[in-house]
Amino acid sequence: DPNYSRCEFGHQEWSQDGEDGRRRMRDMTLDDLHGEVGVQHTLTYADGFRRTIYAVDREVPFPEGRLIVSSTDPAGVITHANESFVAMSGFSLEELLGEQHYILRHPDMPPAAFKGLWDTVNQGLKWHGYVKNLRKDGAYYWVHAAVVPNIRNGHIVGYTSVRRKPSRSKVAEAAALYPTLF
Repeated sequence: DPNYSRCEFGHQEWSQDGEDGRRRMRDMTLDDLHGEVGVQHTLTYADGFRRTIYAVDREVPFPEGRLIVSSTDPAGVITHANESFVAMSGFSLEELLGEQHYILRHPDMPPAAFKGLWDTVNQGLKWHGYVKNLRKDGAYYWVHAAVVPNIRNGHIVGYTSVRRKPSRSKVAEAAALYPTLF
């Protein structure tokens, strides 16, 4: 693709789409897995961006007493990430800021789950649900997420998401349901 260029940002290599000029996370490589075995997937996101990832069958437990908090602009670009988000995702703060929140999408998450999220928050309503997130190293972690639109003068100016430790029974329900939604 002639409109596709490579650039460096911090310690992470990023891809940049010539069409919209936005920074895009690079494809994962086997080096990202630090010797673990992963299954390769090519994910296509709602905006058409495609990324190769490797999913490792290893869950990282959500830490007790912690909350993951992030904010995005209206397009889902991360504008704030707390220390818990950085630690759980495996990305540095510099790698997260300015990136689409969907870089955390695990291939086991059906697109319908995110369509429901976006349909709800774009109406100015709060959404909550159970999400399996992909870490930078290919492992995963489950969260119980709440997403609220940030409204100023009657307009949505962004979104804030607060994630907490999910109940294991709800994780089991979601893990059984999600494969049926593809």
